[in-house]
Amino acid sequence: MFITTYMSKNGKKTEGSSIFTWFFVLALLGVWTSVGFVWFDLVDYDSVVDTLAIYDVDGDGHFGVEDAKVLLGEYFFPLSARIEARLHSRTCGCVQSERRIVIPWQQSGSACYCQYFYTLLSFKAKKKKPKLLNKFDKTIKSDIDAAEKLRKKGKVEEALRAFESLVQKYPHSPRSRYGKAQSEDDLAEKLRSNEMLLKAVNTYREAAELPEAPEALVKDALKRRAERQQFLGRMRGALGTLQLLVQTFPDDVSLQNDLGVAYLLVGDNSGAKKVYEEVLAKVPGDGFAKVHYGFILKSENKIAESIPFLREGLESGAPGTDDGRFYFHLGDALQRVGDQSAYHWYDLGHKHGHFASVWQRSLYNVKGLKAQPWWTPKETGYGDLVKTLERNWLTIRDEALSVMNTTSGLFVPEDENLRETGSWGQFTLWQQGRKSASSCQSVPKTCALMERYPEAIGCKRGQIKFSVMQPGTHVWPHTGPTNCRLRMHLGLVVPKGCKIRCTTDTREWEEGKVLIFDDSFEHEVWQEADTYRLIFIVDVWHPELSHSQRQSLSPI
Repeated sequence: MFITTYMSKNGKKTEGSSIFTWFFVLALLGVWTSVGFVWFDLVDYDSVVDTLAIYDVDGDGHFGVEDAKVLLGEYFFPLSARIEARLHSRTCGCVQSERRIVIPWQQSGSACYCQYFYTLLSFKAKKKKPKLLNKFDKTIKSDIDAAEKLRKKGKVEEALRAFESLVQKYPHSPRSRYGKAQSEDDLAEKLRSNEMLLKAVNTYREAAELPEAPEALVKDALKRRAERQQFLGRMRGALGTLQLLVQTFPDDVSLQNDLGVAYLLVGDNSGAKKVYEEVLAKVPGDGFAKVHYGFILKSENKIAESIPFLREGLESGAPGTDDGRFYFHLGDALQRVGDQSAYHWYDLGHKHGHFASVWQRSLYNVKGLKAQPWWTPKETGYGDLVKTLERNWLTIRDEALSVMNTTSGLFVPEDENLRETGSWGQFTLWQQGRKSASSCQSVPKTCALMERYPEAIGCKRGQIKFSVMQPGTHVWPHTGPTNCRLRMHLGLVVPKGCKIRCTTDTREWEEGKVLIFDDSFEHEVWQEADTYRLIFIVDVWHPELSHSQRQSLSPI
């Protein structure tokens, strides 16, 4: 390169060095402009980096030179399955959609291999990430990023040490403390440590309470805190956290919906009801609020009122509405008002994977167990138990009658809202695999007989009890909660006019005989006799459950 010398009008030389001077001034101006943009937050560099990160074509975790070459069209680069998924396209051939261009590279027979060329302007914009950095945290972004990179790589111990160091050095950094909480959370999961998880719960709170914590960070930290509190069974604590979230972000309906669930989890249906009424006043079409509000109305026995909310909530398809419990309760409500469209909703629940079939609608199941409504003693493998019950039915009956004839009130009314009409009482000896010693004192011979059969007294998902039903009683069609048990009914006092339907097969009890059915299938009971009906109910483990399964299954 040559530098040319020029003469000015006054005869003085203007040398090439003056050109260099201008170049230097412009360079300095560029540097200070960049500093100004960062310091005064004129450009959201996090957003820029996040946007470019989606063009990580070579899969090395960041946007680099090779990615830029593809972006600028210098050459094609084979896309990984991960990037293809991001592009939301599994189609070969030329595909053009609203803001995306896909060009085929090679196609051969039935096999198809695509490579894609795309531009920044044609790519569908990625959802913007929340802004978690305040102005100070942007000045230590490189340190935060380094610690976060360790966490995302699964090096949680190293990440935790890095974030702890940042918190010690910068105690007022919200992002550093939030990263510490996330690392503690990850480590708790790795170690399965409740103690470490409690630390994370506390650190999430600390991060949210720091001055100048960005709103997005406050929201994310408190939401995660509530989730982990619920995981730990600290439902009241989670409720308090969500109440704070709703107070802080009153316009966020999704937080109000979460608060409603938190009220339900602590058994405060009235609190949940109030929350969902407020949501529906703001957003009348909110499907999540509708289906939960309908669920609450159903629990209040406001059957007809609950139906439109449950139905419209399910029809909305909103996240959180496709739940077996809502199909279950909508169908049940429709049955109680005589609407046969109940089976349409049961069928949808089955098609969505919530029910084993239209008839078998239990929600707490073990897959693969033999499923049929009625069983024979031989099919169960519990023939000895059946014989013992039938041989000793008079002894069992007499003890039950002696309890009925007292004024001690040992028979308590059915409390699951299963009756349309009448009176139905129960006297329980075992529940969830636990013996009631006081009850067995009243019927010692019956309890002594049962002690020999672990399939019955050890059934954590069942009961052993006497059931007395008065004339004029009708029990709604219903299903039990689990497919893990079978139910035995021993007839003790059975007048004419008592019957039970399971699916489409209706049968009658006989005194001294055992009926066996799977109560996870729909069943219904009528007592149309002139006097009471008394039976002995014994739940047993489903015979196909292994010993280890019986030990590990949670009680119901």
